[in-house]
Amino acid sequence: MGQQQGAAPQTEASEIDRARPVDVAIIGGGLVGASLGAALARLIAGHGLSVAVIEATALDRPVLNEQTASQAWQPSFDARASAIATGSAAHFEALGVWSEMAREASPISLIHVSERGRLGATRLRAEELGVDALGYVIPNAWMGQVLHRHLATLPLEWHCPASVEGIVPVAGGHRLTLSTGEVLDAGLTVLADGGRSGLKEALGITSEANPYDQVALIANIGVSRPHQGMAFERFTSQGPIALLPLPGQAMELIWTHPAGSEQRRLALPDKAFLGELQQAFGDRAGAFLKVGSRHAYPLSLVRAHESVRPGLAVLGNAAHALHPVAGQGFNLALRSVMDLVEAIEAGLRTGESPGSAATLQDFERRRDDDRRNVIRFSDGLIRLFGIDQPWLSHARAAGLIGLNLIGPLRRTLARRAMGSER
Repeated sequence: MGQQQGAAPQTEASEIDRARPVDVAIIGGGLVGASLGAALARLIAGHGLSVAVIEATALDRPVLNEQTASQAWQPSFDARASAIATGSAAHFEALGVWSEMAREASPISLIHVSERGRLGATRLRAEELGVDALGYVIPNAWMGQVLHRHLATLPLEWHCPASVEGIVPVAGGHRLTLSTGEVLDAGLTVLADGGRSGLKEALGITSEANPYDQVALIANIGVSRPHQGMAFERFTSQGPIALLPLPGQAMELIWTHPAGSEQRRLALPDKAFLGELQQAFGDRAGAFLKVGSRHAYPLSLVRAHESVRPGLAVLGNAAHALHPVAGQGFNLALRSVMDLVEAIEAGLRTGESPGSAATLQDFERRRDDDRRNVIRFSDGLIRLFGIDQPWLSHARAAGLIGLNLIGPLRRTLARRAMGSER
């Protein structure tokens, strides 16, 4: 018993002795964590900032096509594609990665919003705002590969594959104990792991989760005619259906189902699946000819009760997970990344450390209105179109018709979709 009691201080002292300081530790190397690593490059160069990225999944198997996408080498680089707002494209341009990303980006020239069984519809056009595109659709796997190729050129400290097995507050930040045995003392720790690791809960950060009792069925669809950059949002009594343009005559399908009902369609033969999709969506996009691998993802609105503490910031799905129908989730996360870097840079100019309370309070001030507005917009859209009442259906149809007729309102909606209005 005496030997056990004596061993603990020795272990603790040993951990302290081998702890290495870093200014910023990013936990998670997915799209959000990789974007943050790229965005910190100018502070690494200009201020000598030391940055570590900790990623649990080995990044040694590139994803080249849909056949290998189901075996993605990083959990966020999966079969899905993301609708990137023009504001997000501008951020990637500033990071020096957009020209490469754009090789697989499909511009969105028009967004068509309608409700099944009703005449009402609205169309948001790029030309109305004098821009080339309202946004872009990019496979997550491609974004991940471009970001990681770029990160390989930066002086980042990589710990991969490695997971964080212990995180405790210490003076000036947090001590991270890695599965490799390494110990880091981070002035600022950023949780960008999608909330999968349990670290948020280990730190006592709780979340409010409101399940939609819906599942998104994702697949690539071959269509009979060129989509010409059109994206579709179609609201049905079972949930919304989105079709996003991909290179060639292909579109990404996001088909919302009541939880559990997606299993039957996941198991359908391709021809039967395409027939049911055609019946549910209609022929606005042409005939559906082919379907790729099908994947299903449960949907919830999740909000962390805390997104900052001294020495800690929570980003991406670890901070908020949204319904994909409005395409705002990753765009919101990327704006958070850029605002965090701006807050860190402003703090460094006044002598504040990246993890200081003043720096993180500045970051929270920058983010609060945008986060609240986007969550309210996305959640409100789902709940409005999810109420199956005849009188409300007529009101929604009238609203969509009115929105299509009133230019300023339509342009406001388009600017929000583009990420140029928060």
